Amino acid sequence: MIGRELRLRELVRGMASIVRSALQEIFDESAYARFLRRRQLQTSPEAYAEFLRENEVSRQRRARCC
Repeated sequence: MIGRELRLRELVRGMASIVRSALQEIFDESAYARFLRRRQLQTSPEAYAEFLRENEVSRQRRARCC
């Protein structure tokens, strides 16, 4: 019984980790973290504003379908 509970906990933790990672990608948290690492910056209002500007420029460059 204890082994089954342990496996269930591990499964739930794994699923929670996947959901958390997906949400971070959806809401640009992961992209912002990569931006900070790439630019070697610390999080700040100025850094976030620059991230938003860079993101907007890259989105405007993408070809639109239909």
